[in-house]
Amino acid sequence: MTDPQPARPALSSAEARFDATRRRVGLVLGPLVFLLVLVLPFGQLSPEAQRLAAVVALVIVFWITEALPLPVTALLGPTLAVLLAVAPVRETFAPFANPLIFLFVGSFILARALFVHRVNERIAYAVLSWRFIGARPTRILIAYGAIATCLSAWMSDTATAAMLVPMGMSLLAFMESEGNVPKRYGTALMLMTSYGSLRGGMATPVGTPPNLIAIGMLDQQLGIRITFVEWMLVAVPVTVVLMGIVFGYFNWVGRTGTREIPGADRIIAERRRALGPWKPGERNAVIAFGVTVSLWIIPGLLPLVLGPDHPIAEAVLASVPEAVAALVGVAVLFLLPVSATQRSTITWKEAAQIDWGTILLFGGGLALGTLSAATGLAQVVGEGITSLVPAERVALTFAAALFTVLLSETMSNTAATNISVPIIISIAQAAGVDPVVPVVAAGLSASVAAMLPVSTPPNAIVYASGKIPITSMIKYGIVMDIVAVVTVPTMVLLLM
Repeated sequence: MTDPQPARPALSSAEARFDATRRRVGLVLGPLVFLLVLVLPFGQLSPEAQRLAAVVALVIVFWITEALPLPVTALLGPTLAVLLAVAPVRETFAPFANPLIFLFVGSFILARALFVHRVNERIAYAVLSWRFIGARPTRILIAYGAIATCLSAWMSDTATAAMLVPMGMSLLAFMESEGNVPKRYGTALMLMTSYGSLRGGMATPVGTPPNLIAIGMLDQQLGIRITFVEWMLVAVPVTVVLMGIVFGYFNWVGRTGTREIPGADRIIAERRRALGPWKPGERNAVIAFGVTVSLWIIPGLLPLVLGPDHPIAEAVLASVPEAVAALVGVAVLFLLPVSATQRSTITWKEAAQIDWGTILLFGGGLALGTLSAATGLAQVVGEGITSLVPAERVALTFAAALFTVLLSETMSNTAATNISVPIIISIAQAAGVDPVVPVVAAGLSASVAAMLPVSTPPNAIVYASGKIPITSMIKYGIVMDIVAVVTVPTMVLLLM
């Protein structure tokens, strides 16, 4: 899920100059590429497909360089497609009304309610205060990463990192004042926040936008539906294995040589007590969230229990799709009162603060992907690539993961998935390969990029803590990227 983006950490002068140069280059390069694709002869493309190819080329350049805000570019693509007579306006903008758009809206509002009422903080401090964890640095490190992973499966990775970093910083300040805790422990704790937030988002369809983009494009372009439970059956084991590797690696990186920091458990307990007793808003938010999760999971379990063709399972899946379940939860938020003066758990003003930009970005990607299939552009691109590089399922799955990770290191993982998934679908179709496995691998791989502060907002947030030198982030990020590029496609191939 997502939440309003926290203030971006201040850029260094070199980073600011690079960003400004990249945008200026994009503003020149994008229109130039657009015109070249538009006028050069491509005999294998229909006129509509060639005009769409020019639009897609412009959009990709703008997304990579961030010449315009990503959501603006997502709207510009379909707009140009209509102006260039690629397709009628109703057909072009129909994907913006895809049910998954409403799944985004509903799940974002639910996450916003948990954030507003600080339910996530209560959960985090409750786990850290377990007696088993105590004041042991190693167990605190693992528990901290587990909290990030579990919260991010249902909330924004950005919101999760933004909440946990201040908690971790205050805990580090105490531990460093009371014991001989080396700097590498602080680095490990902050990076655990980022890796847990990113990999946790892989576990559920609503954990991070790339998951829903992969699911949505398979549904929109190929009519293949992946249910909430089906995604989790693959993604949860992948998440568990990746985080197991992260726990082992950073437990070694952040070794302190100290078994216990006296008083650390007391600080955590004090912070938990400061939250006070459960409040009506917190309870209501948990109830609404519980209702939604139940409606997400139970219909997906019925085909596994009763059989995929059982009439009851089919009827429930058809009548309670994931988008409807999310909107039911939102309705519960507005029906349950908090007090006599506030008649709902969340106000519309609070609910409206969700990340509408991500929703528009998703809609724009769906629109261009649908037009690519309808005009034949996707088929031509796929056949062109497969004529150069022979494709089969295993090779394509690993290539999809690597390609998406590389894109995600240089741009938003949402934009990277919007670019990579349509290309992967077209290649798979041209090669006669089932596209589901490589597309799922690409969707999951979009959430593992961790080498640079610009790769994802969680990376930027933890880098701004001052506990992670850029060289350390790159060094550890390369290791984790390599592990993920091997692990994710391998497990997806095995599990699917």
